[in-house]
Amino acid sequence: MKTLSVFGSCALLLTALVVPDAGASAVESVPPGDGPAVEVRFVTDEADAVLAILGKRAKKEAVTEDDWRRLFGSEGYKRLAKRESEIGRPFKDEDFTGFVLSDALAVQAGALADTLARWTKTDPSAAGRRAVVYLPAGARIHAKVYPVIKPKTNSFVFEVKTDPAIFLYLDPAVSPEKIENTVAHELHHVGFGTVCPPAAAKAEVEKLPPAARSAAEWMGAFGEGIAVLAAAGGPEIHPHAVSQAAERERWDRDVARATADLLELDRFFQDLVAGKLDEKAATEKGFTFFGDAQGPWYTVGWTMATLVEKTWGRDRLIADACDTRRLLASYNEAARRGAAPDTPPALWSSAVLVAVGAARP
Repeated sequence: MKTLSVFGSCALLLTALVVPDAGASAVESVPPGDGPAVEVRFVTDEADAVLAILGKRAKKEAVTEDDWRRLFGSEGYKRLAKRESEIGRPFKDEDFTGFVLSDALAVQAGALADTLARWTKTDPSAAGRRAVVYLPAGARIHAKVYPVIKPKTNSFVFEVKTDPAIFLYLDPAVSPEKIENTVAHELHHVGFGTVCPPAAAKAEVEKLPPAARSAAEWMGAFGEGIAVLAAAGGPEIHPHAVSQAAERERWDRDVARATADLLELDRFFQDLVAGKLDEKAATEKGFTFFGDAQGPWYTVGWTMATLVEKTWGRDRLIADACDTRRLLASYNEAARRGAAPDTPPALWSSAVLVAVGAARP
C-alpha cells in the first residue's frame, strides 16, 4: 500500500491509500504545458447510450446488439469499468445489462433524461474558472466530466494526475448549480496538482524525519477546505449557498465545532510527530477526519483559509495553500491578531509547526 502523497487532495489520498501502486507518488504531476488554463468538457456518451436503450424499451422496441456495443464501447463506460477494476470492485457487462434492463431504472428514464439535459446546459469550464482563481499562476485545469447512469450512487474523481476525470452520478435531486459547485471543488484539486507543491517545499518535506514527514503530508488534507472556499467563490459566500437546506444546516453545525476539531487534529499531529502512531493507526485516525464527505479536514481547512484570506488577501492564501504547512502558521498569526484580549484563540502547537518546518525552533 502506498503512503500519503505530499500535499495530496482527498481524491489523491484515497487513491494512494486504497489502490496498490496507484498513488500520486507513483506518477509525476501533469506539467502546466502551453494549452489554455481551463479546458473542461462534458462527456455524456455512457448516459446517452443508457437513455437510448431505456427509450427503446419504453416504445416496446427491440434493443439490439448495436445498442449494447454503443454502451459498452462508450468512453464513459470503459473508464468507469477501469476504475472499478482498479479498486477491486466487481464490474461485469452482464451485471450492468441487468441494471439497465431493470424495472427500477425504467421508471426513472424521463427524470434522468431531463436531468442530463439540465446539467449539460451549463458550461463546465465556468467551474474551472472559479477554481483557477484560487491557484498559483501557471495552474492548468484540463478535465472531462462524465455524468453517468450506474448502479452505485457515488461520484468520484479518477486518474487525477494523468487524464483527470470527474464522474457524477446522474441524480435528478441535484440542481445544476450544485453540480457546478461540486465540479469546481474537484477541479481545484486537479489544478493544484499541476503546480503544487513548490519544488523547494517538496524537497523540504522529503528531508524531514519520517514521523514529522507523515504529519506534514497529512496536512495536505486541508486542501479539501481550500477547495470548498474556491468552489463557493469567496469567503463571503456560504459554502452551501446552492445546497439543500439540510446540507447548509449540517455545515453550520460542523463549522461551529471547528475550534474543538482543530484541537483534536493538533493532538493527531502531535502524536504523529512523536512517533506514537504507526502507518496503519495513522491512516485509520486520519481518515476519520474526512467524515461523511464533510469532516474536519473540510471545516477546519475552510476556517483557516477564510481567515487567512480575510486578513492578508487571496494572494497570500494561494501561496500558503500550495504548501499547507505554511497555512497553519499563517492561521496562528491571523488568529492571534484578531483574538479578543480575554479569549485566547485555538492555535496549532508550536512543537508541531517546528517539527514540520513551518516555524523556527
